[in-house]
Amino acid sequence: MIFWPWIAASAAAATPVPAAQAVPVSIIVGEAQHAIHAGRLDQARLMIARIVGMGVKGPPVEHLVADLDFASGRDREALTRYQELLKTSPNDIQMSENAGIAALRIGEIATAGPLIERATVGPRASWRAWNARGVLADLRRDWTDADAAYARAGQISPGKAEVLNNQGWSWLLRGDWAGAVGFFEQGAALNPKSERMVNNLELARAALAGDLPGRRAGEDDRDWAARLNDAGVAAEAMGDTKRAVAAFSQALEASGSWFARAANNLEATGVRR
Repeated sequence: MIFWPWIAASAAAATPVPAAQAVPVSIIVGEAQHAIHAGRLDQARLMIARIVGMGVKGPPVEHLVADLDFASGRDREALTRYQELLKTSPNDIQMSENAGIAALRIGEIATAGPLIERATVGPRASWRAWNARGVLADLRRDWTDADAAYARAGQISPGKAEVLNNQGWSWLLRGDWAGAVGFFEQGAALNPKSERMVNNLELARAALAGDLPGRRAGEDDRDWAARLNDAGVAAEAMGDTKRAVAAFSQALEASGSWFARAANNLEATGVRR
């Protein structure tokens, strides 16, 4: 693909028209936006720098930079830029969605709520917006809204492992580990290389079986301790203090880097070491 479609000057022209003047800004901005959406972030940075060097500024450039921040995981910066842009474009569904997800990822739940609500109004709402709405509903313990949001996300884009994983956590939060396992199994089948999916499935299965996670071949002390700690948190949530104590105790023994967290969790169960 040619990302800078320069328009050649007419052969009859006495003086060639500079390429930067010949190409409409909207086309250049569109190419940069496409690069961001395609995940070519380094290329997008270069293109944005070129656009700025051409003297282009204002909302089009700010929007590009906000999208680049969002795609790069700079959620605080992205949220700030989106909030400013939404002052003059409050009905921009995509910006509301990105801003809401950015706020959710940095834990600003109160800010995320209205943004995601706005992003899920109307038929153009994406599965990502509905998935985020499900997460927000889980945080409020509004299981009815959570189920509806995840169902809508699944209707828009069936078979998304991310949605299935969040549905599993939704059922886990309700204390229904059997229900959670089904979603985690579907998510892991769709994305078997995802460590998060595999760990969540193992955690749910271990909780149902009453077992603690076994050490995997080649697994280092820190990773095993982290999974043991997670298993302890899960057991405590189910009211199984005995298994929680066992998990936290093993985590303490497995890795010194997890000592403080596991020790605090262990102390919360009423056990002293």
